[in-house]
Amino acid sequence: MEWEKLLSGKRFGMEGPFYTSHDDRSVFLRDYDRLIFSAPFRRLQNKTQVFPLPGSIFVHNRLTHSLEVACVGRSLGNNVARHLSNIHPELKDTLLSEIGNIVSAACLAHDMGNPPFGHSGEKAISAFFTEGKGQYVKDLLKENPAWWTDVINFEGNANAFRLLTHKFKGRRDGGFAMTYSTLATVAKYPYSSIYAEGHHKFGFFESDAMAFQTVADELGMIRLNAPGQPLRYSRHPLVYLVEAADDICYLIMDMEDAHKLKLLSTQETKHFLMEFLTDEGKARAETIFLEVNDANEQIAYLRSKVIGRLIDECTCAFIDAEKDIMQGTFQGGLIDHISEPLSNAYHELYSMSVQRIYHSKYVNDVELAGFRIISTLLDLNVDAVLHPEKEYSKLLMSRVSSQYEISDPSPYVRVMAVLDYISGMTDVFALDLYRHILGNSLPSI
Repeated sequence: MEWEKLLSGKRFGMEGPFYTSHDDRSVFLRDYDRLIFSAPFRRLQNKTQVFPLPGSIFVHNRLTHSLEVACVGRSLGNNVARHLSNIHPELKDTLLSEIGNIVSAACLAHDMGNPPFGHSGEKAISAFFTEGKGQYVKDLLKENPAWWTDVINFEGNANAFRLLTHKFKGRRDGGFAMTYSTLATVAKYPYSSIYAEGHHKFGFFESDAMAFQTVADELGMIRLNAPGQPLRYSRHPLVYLVEAADDICYLIMDMEDAHKLKLLSTQETKHFLMEFLTDEGKARAETIFLEVNDANEQIAYLRSKVIGRLIDECTCAFIDAEKDIMQGTFQGGLIDHISEPLSNAYHELYSMSVQRIYHSKYVNDVELAGFRIISTLLDLNVDAVLHPEKEYSKLLMSRVSSQYEISDPSPYVRVMAVLDYISGMTDVFALDLYRHILGNSLPSI
């Protein structure tokens, strides 16, 4: 792959000379601003990150998480751009200096396709079709095997690409009209759902495959299989920076939340974070703690130092592997290639988090509630779009926005419209709708 092609300001759906900007922002900064002011991004403030919302103790939601990932991603991107400009002086007249802006915009968008209730929402959607009441839908989607693999492996990352590119009714062509580079950097798993069996990760739905192919081919991304087969590409290089920013933030920030919720003691939290620091860094922290005795402030200080070290390490990992990344042969994520002392600390923290945080009662309660709510909403809404002649179906569909293609002749399009509708809900909206349609509460004026 070539940086000159990979960094493109062309806008999806607005490839022609439709408008001229009259401000000093780069096209990628405008991507960032469009996302910040969009309704789907704002809805992230009421979508679960890990712990239940709301509560008397503030914990991260999808919006605060995405903003933090964007900050870390910008730092990673700027670091990488600086190093690349020294390694490749011939690229001085390209968009290399914009890498930080591209990565930060993609970081903002990386969770926009996630359904309510965190990852349990994704699991609930897949389970509805594989082991729940939605199994009958398979016969209706047999015309194209990818249609069925789309729904049984529902993936928030693929849904983010769809949200950013799909031509929903009532919206201008091209959806958000993001730049090609930002769109490609959002796609963490650049291949069709046909390849998702076994690990349930893919980058775009069958309905959006041609959109992805347009973006990937324009940027010169490497096609990994022959024409005529379901699409499979190597990653856009900047995806590794978005992934690293997400890996850094979710693990470290989830630990800080766990400390606030008293799932971890202050001493335990300090132990895990101190492991990332050098001897000099540890000594500096102990000196600061003599002056700053508030436990939360002490943890916040360590958190900032750990994130800084991981940013530096991931930057080095990217630069060291640039050749492999550009050839599409790099394996794993940048976090997998950081130096051993930090790598050991990261994996120790991850193992503890799986046991003590991600399987905690707080998280399990969210997953249990989310599973039931999402499954019920899917059951009723999928039945409604597939049997629109029923009186209850008409009533239920009357409250669905006209942007969703619930009346399309294709059952695949109608089922995807339901997934668009439900995945766009906030936790609270989904819960309220669940209560209303089951008759557990009545709406108030």
